[in-house]
Amino acid sequence: MPNLSPDSPTDTVGGLPTSEGVPQKGFYTSERDAKAVNFVDLSAPFQLVGRQAQFQRITQVLARDGNLLIVGVPGSGRRTLVRRAAQEVGVKILEVDCIRVTDGQRFVQLLCESIDQTFQCATVQALMREWIERKAPELFVLRDEGSGRQRLKPVRAESQEQQWGAFEGLLNLLQRLAESSGERVVLILESFPHIRSWDRNGVWEKFLRKEIERQTQVSYVLVATIAETSLHPDEPGNSLATVQLAPLSDDVVAAWVQAVLHGEGLTFDPRSQALELFVNAVQGHLGDASALVRRLKSVRVSDGLIRNEHVEQAIQELLTDLSMVFESLLMLLPANQAHLLESLALDPTDKPQSRDYIHKHYLSRGGSLQGAIAGLQHKGLIYGSEQGYRLALPLFALWLRQRLS
Repeated sequence: MPNLSPDSPTDTVGGLPTSEGVPQKGFYTSERDAKAVNFVDLSAPFQLVGRQAQFQRITQVLARDGNLLIVGVPGSGRRTLVRRAAQEVGVKILEVDCIRVTDGQRFVQLLCESIDQTFQCATVQALMREWIERKAPELFVLRDEGSGRQRLKPVRAESQEQQWGAFEGLLNLLQRLAESSGERVVLILESFPHIRSWDRNGVWEKFLRKEIERQTQVSYVLVATIAETSLHPDEPGNSLATVQLAPLSDDVVAAWVQAVLHGEGLTFDPRSQALELFVNAVQGHLGDASALVRRLKSVRVSDGLIRNEHVEQAIQELLTDLSMVFESLLMLLPANQAHLLESLALDPTDKPQSRDYIHKHYLSRGGSLQGAIAGLQHKGLIYGSEQGYRLALPLFALWLRQRLS
């Protein structure tokens, strides 16, 4: 995600950009709301605007060699916050996308690639070679692939026992490399709960959680959706610091987008509803706000005023560009999840389990409905009860409403 941080406005009142010297406070419902945004650091990088408290928390956890569970929907800035915090405390970053992990062998392969890409100096390679010779000559090799250095590769496992040995060995190697180099390491496991799709008995997950508690030089960051916060609360390795990313408040989004556009010589027409249209479209979603403001930054008007039609056009262009993605996403969902998602998009409710709502939208009762709700939460497509079960991707919700109306 590009850095869309605004330049510090030169013409501001109360921290908000002005239009011809008049602060645009019409959006806010009260004087208190307007004052609240004064505490938002608009000069911060976009990914940290409204997230400074969470960023500080993550930085503190990593600085003390702690482990972290960060939860939020796709596009809420989870990985970006962790990466920035890791850079802030000066640790090496490894990442494994668990969506790409289809079985134990694939997990080993991706973890091996991440270690190899992170530790490349000759001294570390010598440590790897020594470790392989002493600990795991049948599981790993250092292979010259013509790149000027040797690459760490797993030997194809012929049995689950070999896969397990390779996985355990890599976690030990990671701790060993961190200790020997004197550098701390952060391993980010993105979409971590996805491993349960093949680790049906939880063997790999339980072992990993025990390693999280045992290892001292390696910090583990598990990235999950909001639905994961209550899973496995009593298991070993789950005594993790937890950071949850809720949608940004409308006030923060409004202040930020005005500051960004001010830096481009643009401002929302205070006589229009353009600002409200923007805020209502993105509903506090970091990724959607970023995508939409990029469109608006390219608007060229003689008086520098963005009006309703400019915002509406930018939204429609964005929905057109994303339509193939949204269509594919909808087709990949099980029928009961797709039906529930469409119902919530057309008719939002904080009680999808109610008898009236089930009857109105011909939803399945009982376990099927609860399974659909849990499945959509697991995928990060809807929020839980704390956000009223609304769709987590606002532009997707808008596309669905237009498609179905």
